[in-house]
Amino acid sequence: MGKRKPVIALVGPTSVGKTATAIKLALEFGGEVVSADSRYLYRGMDIGTDKPSLEERKGVPHHLIDIVDPRDDYSLALYQRDARAAIEAIHARGRLPIVAGGTPLYLRALLEGWRIPPAPPNPELRAQLELRARVEGPEVLHRELERVDPLAAARIPPENVRRVIRALEIFHATGRRMTELEGKESPPWRVLWLGLTMPREELYRRIDERVERQIARGLVDEVRRLLREGVPPDVPAMTALGYRQIVLYLEGKLTLEEAIARIKYDTHRYARHQLTWLRRMKQVEWYDVTQPGWYEAMRERVRTFLADETDEGDAAVHQNGGGKRTPRA
Repeated sequence: MGKRKPVIALVGPTSVGKTATAIKLALEFGGEVVSADSRYLYRGMDIGTDKPSLEERKGVPHHLIDIVDPRDDYSLALYQRDARAAIEAIHARGRLPIVAGGTPLYLRALLEGWRIPPAPPNPELRAQLELRARVEGPEVLHRELERVDPLAAARIPPENVRRVIRALEIFHATGRRMTELEGKESPPWRVLWLGLTMPREELYRRIDERVERQIARGLVDEVRRLLREGVPPDVPAMTALGYRQIVLYLEGKLTLEEAIARIKYDTHRYARHQLTWLRRMKQVEWYDVTQPGWYEAMRERVRTFLADETDEGDAAVHQNGGGKRTPRA
């Protein structure tokens, strides 16, 4: 078996600074960025996703950004396939893949070698479940998932209706739980997991400031344009944070002030969910970005990881510089 090639995984909650850090590491270590953010996939959705600008991407190649029309569905299996291909192509060019993002399912499916269950989509069942979620509320579907697959229910929050429906779809198609079918293979790369964190109140402040910037940059006009172009308000892309709340405003169901407040609240909750997921991943080495010298410590950790081909990125073994086993926030 040949030597496994290195991959850097940069994780953390929304608004913590992953994009800027990934670009900085890529410039220093000859890297290219592979997005692990489900929101960055969709073309024409730039402001509400806080997608890195073309100017920011100019000096560093980015992958899996702007590859899907907002009207189209894009599954976890497709992401895994496309991201694996991107990593292999980056390695073939002799460069370093830096997988950066905050969508835990994408990160784990890609870098932990998940075998995605081979259950084809069932449009009729999916439509029925989507209708139930709208009429009865997402908690009803989540309770149903708890009955048939408690492990899946524990890791998928009720508000992620799309994933709840997919887990139920797999159970109805195969008679088996999604968590039984999602086996793992040893990933073909050695992965260094680096996490960015900060105290919770500071993170919330950053989130709120970002939401205000998005409104000032024209988020309402962006959502209005997408609807005018024929993007249905209930497709997965438009249920992303920021978009679904502005849709409610445009439908007259919320005032703009209420929509902004809801975006902030829902994003705080999403950040907590991200950290809950990521805290379970003991391989992540955490860096508090409010502490002096955090980037220098991270940079040195990357340097030692790349220099030592036996280094498997084990956070329990390598605790130099600023890396910690668990995040503070």
